[in-house]
Amino acid sequence: MLGQVAKQLKSHPALIPLFVFIGGGAAMSMMYLARLALKNPAVCWDRKNNPEPWNTIQPDYQYKFYAVNMDYSKLKKEGPDF
Repeated sequence: MLGQVAKQLKSHPALIPLFVFIGGGAAMSMMYLARLALKNPAVCWDRKNNPEPWNTIQPDYQYKFYAVNMDYSKLKKEGPDF
């Protein structure tokens, strides 16, 4: 399979950028999905030690990848402690 792909790339070198960009896009999407699975406070991987991880984060913790017009350092806690 890989030998056939290498043979096609040698005979059609214009396909090389296509493979590079498709591979790069796939790698970046996998990295983003891994980041969502590991860093998002709504995802619970350990039910025994921390069953509700969204209750333990601080109000000034920025868990979003990119925040537009939001300064998380100025936020105050609104609500009771659980």
